[in-house]
Amino acid sequence: MSSLLGKYGYRVTRQTGSHLRLSSNFKGVEHHVTIPRHKSLKIGTLSNILASVAGYLEMDRQQLIDSLFE
Repeated sequence: MSSLLGKYGYRVTRQTGSHLRLSSNFKGVEHHVTIPRHKSLKIGTLSNILASVAGYLEMDRQQLIDSLFE
């Protein structure tokens, strides 16, 4: 997930245990998102991450998904 978000300027800024904190300054304002570094993510966790990033980028969540996974 962190490599996919790299196209929007997200970089790992720290790791605490099994969680990564990604930060982006893509739109001139810092945005942080925490991603569990687990083998698989629960659907609700993934949904919240995508919603947060889509909100920051001011795009529809489906547009973000299409952009990340095309």
